[in-house]
Amino acid sequence: MIGYGDRARTQCEVVRLFRETHPDLPPLNQGTISKIEAQYREMGHVRKVPSKRQAVVDDDTKLNLLLALEENPITPARQLARDSNLNHKTVLTILKYEKKCPYKMQAVQELLEDDPDRRLSVSYDEGSECVL
Repeated sequence: MIGYGDRARTQCEVVRLFRETHPDLPPLNQGTISKIEAQYREMGHVRKVPSKRQAVVDDDTKLNLLLALEENPITPARQLARDSNLNHKTVLTILKYEKKCPYKMQAVQELLEDDPDRRLSVSYDEGSECVL
C-alpha cells in the first residue's frame, strides 16, 4: 500500500487507504505502519519474526555460580539462587545446562564401626529361615 518510486504514499495516506479497503478489520495507526515499513526495509518481508530470548545471566554470574558450587558441592540450589540474586528456576536451568546436579546431603543413619560385621553375618531365628 505504501507504493514504490514516484507512487510512494505517506503513512497517513496508507492508514486512510487501509481503512477504506478493509473496513471489517480493526483500524491501524501510523505507528504500526511505521514499524511494518521499517521491518520491510530491513528484512525485505513483513512476516512475523520469532523473537530471540535474551541471555538473562551473563557469563561472569554463571562462572561465580559454578565456582560456589565447586567450593561447597552440597549447597542447595535455592541457597545458590539467594546468594547470586537469581531466580531458583534460572539456577536450575544453568546447572542442568552445565550438567551439574545440585543436591542436599542429609545424614539418615549413622554407621558404627561394627556395622559391616553385623550386616555380613547370618543369624537364624528359631523355626524360621535364614534372616540376613
